[in-house]
Amino acid sequence: MVEKIYTIPINEAYDRAMTEDVVECPFCLIDEMLDKNETERVMGAAMMEPDVRIETNKLGFCRTHFDKMFKMGNRLGLGLILESHVAEVEKNVFSSGTLLDTQGKKEEEKLSSLAASCYVCRRKAEAISKMFGTTVFLWETEEDFRRKHKEQRCFCLNHYKTLLSCGRANLDKKQFKSFYDETRDVMKKYISSLGDDVSWFCKKFDYRYDNEPWYNAKDSIPRAINFLSGGINKQDE
Repeated sequence: MVEKIYTIPINEAYDRAMTEDVVECPFCLIDEMLDKNETERVMGAAMMEPDVRIETNKLGFCRTHFDKMFKMGNRLGLGLILESHVAEVEKNVFSSGTLLDTQGKKEEEKLSSLAASCYVCRRKAEAISKMFGTTVFLWETEEDFRRKHKEQRCFCLNHYKTLLSCGRANLDKKQFKSFYDETRDVMKKYISSLGDDVSWFCKKFDYRYDNEPWYNAKDSIPRAINFLSGGINKQDE
């Protein structure tokens, strides 16, 4: 397999997902990596880059990423970001349009737009979208990667949906049929075993099963949540 810089994160995530003790979707691992990189980037040197500051002032951040930035401990850096972002919100939301907007409708529209925007989320979405395209390309052109794709333990439902959409858009009908069959086989195998594990987890609360082993059921609840909703469970944080 020819390793290019844009394929490395995908191959690394696929390898980790096949070998780690905890079952994870490889694209959830990629999402976690992108999230960490983008949050650290915006709190680092990029904070002072004019083009980045313009975007962060305009888009702001969702509560999740505000909390992550706060926990990083760089209070001055976050303060500088907030200083200019608060000024931008004041100018755009509260200092314009009020004379002709006596019912506050324009403010509601601007606030709705602001609530739905996050600089880190947008950067992540753009990056992972390209990675899905690269994944389908690797599946189409690299036999080793295709084998690796078939050997994955699971994809979460969110990323499975995106994989199918990307495959349908980039492969011809015959290729997509093979891609769909192989990916769906991974999903069918995993959801069947996951269902058995969750059922066994529930049975273990019945005294009649006290002396029975847990098998693979102990972590079935967080695994089921990850599978159904996407993301990596951080229950120990």
